[in-house]
Amino acid sequence: MKRLVECVPNFSEGRDLSKVDAIAAAIREVPDVFLLARESDADHNRSVITLAGDPEAIVEAAVRAVGKAAELIDLTLQTGAHPRIGATDVVPFIPLEGVSLEDCVILAKEAGREIWRRYRIPVYFYEAAAQRPDRVNLENIRRGQFEGLCKEILTNADRAPDIGDACMHPTAGATVVGARKFLIAYNINLNTPDLSIAKKIAKTIRFSSGGLPFVKAMGVDLRARNLAQVSMNLTDFEQTPIHLVFETVKREAERHGVGIEGSEVVGLIPRRAIEMTAENYLKVENFSSAQVLENRLEESLMERRGNKSLASIVTPFLEALAQPTATPGGGSAAALAGALAASLGQMVAGLSGTKKSAAPHREQLDKIAKEFDSESRRLAAGIDRDAQSFQSVMAAYRLPNSTEGEIGRRNTAIQAALANAIEVPLEIAREAAQLFERLSQLEPLSSPSMLSDVRVARLMASAAVRGALENVAINLESVTDAGVCERVRSESRSLTLRIIESPVEADR
Repeated sequence: MKRLVECVPNFSEGRDLSKVDAIAAAIREVPDVFLLARESDADHNRSVITLAGDPEAIVEAAVRAVGKAAELIDLTLQTGAHPRIGATDVVPFIPLEGVSLEDCVILAKEAGREIWRRYRIPVYFYEAAAQRPDRVNLENIRRGQFEGLCKEILTNADRAPDIGDACMHPTAGATVVGARKFLIAYNINLNTPDLSIAKKIAKTIRFSSGGLPFVKAMGVDLRARNLAQVSMNLTDFEQTPIHLVFETVKREAERHGVGIEGSEVVGLIPRRAIEMTAENYLKVENFSSAQVLENRLEESLMERRGNKSLASIVTPFLEALAQPTATPGGGSAAALAGALAASLGQMVAGLSGTKKSAAPHREQLDKIAKEFDSESRRLAAGIDRDAQSFQSVMAAYRLPNSTEGEIGRRNTAIQAALANAIEVPLEIAREAAQLFERLSQLEPLSSPSMLSDVRVARLMASAAVRGALENVAINLESVTDAGVCERVRSESRSLTLRIIESPVEADR
């Protein structure tokens, strides 16, 4: 049986997105782990990364992420609307498939031990992994935040960590690790900047104050949007569904003379939560999840597992690309074109190596096949990297800019994000140009029957170069450093010449 665990670490950084990129990169280095989503919020100054995979791999990825965050985030300088005690504030493990909540408790304990052993960051356990009843709830552990806990941990035995010395890491603080059921992070924005109203509503609806079961809530000031927010965690959406929470907040807001500007889900949400909301608002009688097309399709695919069509493998990416959203876009498509070119070259080299006529070149073809395999993986990684780099640019543009200091920080963040959004497709173009040239070296070694495959691969590599450079050019328009602009334009011209001057485009 497949064993899948989700982990949703929260990091105390939502403004410098290059740091979040570095944390995400550390996660991707671990095999058998999928980075499913990432969200950054400048007002909260917090980022949430969602990953899933094999239990052992998930622990390693989470621990590495904690280490990278400790390198990059200094809590003595960090401020934001969201409470926190650590650079990596909380690391929950959630069972998805083939594992139990008890299994996730074991994973949490293992992760906690490794965090202390490797980085000397003290660890507290919460939710199902809590070792004391008063630490089941995260807010009890986080009371006083980093600044308060730095003092109390030294003198109050009740605030000592579950693992590690009774002393905070000087810049990374402490980390809370746990195991829990699926949680929905859900925020409702009010059409008022009055934070006191958001705090009153939060107090009314949260369970700890006598409100809705399985709801944690607080009021947050969204300075960048001049709005107040009711920020919530729904710890059991089946017991207290999301539509009930929305209607309750709406009713309380009306009591205070305000309305709802909108709501947002941070991270991922189970399909069942959406189904329950639709069922409630549409008043569909005798509704069943089996009536949802995707659910029935998944059941059918499970019945036929092992018989997947090639089209079904690529369809999810094509559907994502077709959505009316900024990412994934042309840069991701260019990276995919390059990865396809490399994989096609790998296929040609591998098949050619099995032919008797290629016996003198077999060792060389085996080496080429392995190199193309590595190039395909690197270019495929560019699909996500390009999308995330553009998301970082958009997030930088959303930073507050009401004061001179905020304007300066915003402009610095924008230029840093643009630099990354240029470097990612430029690296894709470099690799694809090199791939284009190496494919020409494969042609005389390959079987004559696969000449068309080599040429298709080279055309795909050429498209990857051209497509990636288009993304470089569009982002370069907003860069203010003239020296950077000239350097990048010069390299772009050079890369274009490498695929134009080669005889491949003129031999047909």
